[in-house]
Order: sequence, then C-alpha cells, then structure tokens
Amino acid sequence: MDKIIQYMLDEDKGFGDITSQAVVDESKEVSAHIVSKDEGILAGMNIIREVFEEFDVNVKFWMKDGAKISKNDLLMSVCGNARTILLLERTVLNLSMRMSGVASAASHYVGLVEGYDVRVAGTRKTSPAIAKFDKYALKVGGADTHRFALDDMVLIKDNHIVACGTPLEALLKAKENVSFSKKIEIEVETLDDAVDCVKNGADIVMLDNMSPEEVSDVIDKLNELNIRQNSLIEVSGGITEDTIVDYAKLGVDIISIGALTHSSRSLNFSMKF
Repeated sequence: MDKIIQYMLDEDKGFGDITSQAVVDESKEVSAHIVSKDEGILAGMNIIREVFEEFDVNVKFWMKDGAKISKNDLLMSVCGNARTILLLERTVLNLSMRMSGVASAASHYVGLVEGYDVRVAGTRKTSPAIAKFDKYALKVGGADTHRFALDDMVLIKDNHIVACGTPLEALLKAKENVSFSKKIEIEVETLDDAVDCVKNGADIVMLDNMSPEEVSDVIDKLNELNIRQNSLIEVSGGITEDTIVDYAKLGVDIISIGALTHSSRSLNFSMKF
C-alpha cells in the first residue's frame, strides 16, 4: 500500500508543483481543515494520516473511520509546510473520498438486510492497483471483504469450468490438488450442478445469476436431501438494493455484490487553509 501511495503522489507531482513554487513561500507554515460536503460513512482517515505524518505534517482527527458523516462536518485538521500540504492535497482527498464512497455503499447494503442471518460481501471487481484500499473500505462499511487476491482460496468460476469440463469435474480435481487448508468455492448456474457440488464437499457453492425463484428451488432441494448444512450458499450476479432482501429471506449465507466497489460514488471532501 505504501508503494501504491508513493506512485499516486509521484503521478500527481510530475516534475514538481510549479504553481505552489511560484506563489507560496518555501518556509510558509499553515493550518488546514478537511471538510465533508457529503453524507455517508467515513473511511481512509487512518491511511491519509500516515501520508501526512510521513511528510512531517501534524494531524488532528475530528472524526474517525466508520463514523457517519454529514455535510459540513469537520473531518481532520492538519498543520505544516504549505507547499507540502498542497503537494499531498489531491491525492489524500481522492483516496479518502473513494474509500468513503465504498464504505457508504457497503453500509447501505448491509443495512438493507439487517435482521437476516446473511453476510454481504464485496468482490474482486475493484479499481486496479487500489484493491486493498477498496477492501479496507468494505470492512469499515460492515461488509465482508471476500478474497483479497487469487491465493486466498480456490474459487472455480465459469471459465475454469469450461477449461476443465463440468462443475463436478472441476470440483473433484481441485479437491485432489489443493491442500486441506484452503477453502474451495465453485460457481454454478443450475440446480443439478449445485446439488452435485454440495454432495461432493464444496465448502461454498455460489449460485450465479439465479433469480430468487431459482435460488429458492436450490435451497428447497438441499433441505429435502438433508445436505443444506454441508456447504455455505452464496448468491451473486446483478443483485441490487431493490432485490437484495428477496435473496436474503431465502436463507442464503452470503450475498456478494460487485457494485459495492465497481459502481460506488465517491463522497465529496474539500480542504481549506
């Protein structure tokens, strides 16, 4: 994460902040405030604090990660060299605004299924290079992070299955080749494949792009066969705020939603000297 932040700063800096060099005295000391112009859940303050402090800028928190924020809330105060703060300003704001947007989306969806025994999760549909920041924001918003990277667990998806044969063949091959220490999840699109994979020991079976009616049929069949408890059941694919409760009330274990990271709106913050 430190390397990524350094790249962000280098990208924004170019060969130097010629505006600040032209109009701000090199030794000028200032204080500044970061203020919310939006409503949502705050995330990223711990990370941008480390950025400021790395450049000898003093930081005071007014609100912390996970807090509900409103328009005009004072989030953080900083004090230090004016040129340095101006050099960091856009990067820290962009990052915290993005993270707060993801945390806000996560919190919203988690709130929609409050009272149901289900976990809302993100996916790997994150912005390139900043996946770890997106995952941290999901956690702040109360959602599960799902996989951080490809080595976290086995997740057999449609293209793996096409390359291997059938869902069951892919599952059995994975069980043969992967250590007991790694969970195995498999994506299926039909009731029969779901039953086969639960029967054969998949840790998690993902019902991909199934309607609530199709998911209900799967759950009913697993209960009928007395194997529902064998695997966690995850649903994913096109689930929105209008349909999430329809899935949660069926008794699934996990609802994963790519939109938490690929379509969330950044909140709007500003810095004022």
